[in-house]
Amino acid sequence: MRFYGAVGFEETVNAGRGVFITEIVERTYYGDVIRWSSRRIAETQQQNDDIRMNNSISILADAYASKNYHQIKYVVWDGVKWNVTSVTVGRPRLTLELGNVYSVQEVGDDDYESTESTASEDEG
Repeated sequence: MRFYGAVGFEETVNAGRGVFITEIVERTYYGDVIRWSSRRIAETQQQNDDIRMNNSISILADAYASKNYHQIKYVVWDGVKWNVTSVTVGRPRLTLELGNVYSVQEVGDDDYESTESTASEDEG
């Protein structure tokens, strides 16, 4: 199964006067879903258990992704942002393991500003 979607990278940027903020930069990539498995329910102490995916997506990495793979936070797949739980480097590809649904509250709502670009814009 083919994949085309956004990958969110967490970056720390200088907002001026020595103030640094964290923002998410989304870039679009092509790839393949290399492991498609049914969802698992992670048991928690909450009233409603969390949905957890056990899928892998292999993306064709550009120079940006190859340099910043350690900053990948989520993948947008099927209209949902999924946490990336691990990244395997196998140049020219990166294999992203997906976990729970991504939630900005995990690190704080005020910490993020979102910007978007495509992989092809920064290659040229």
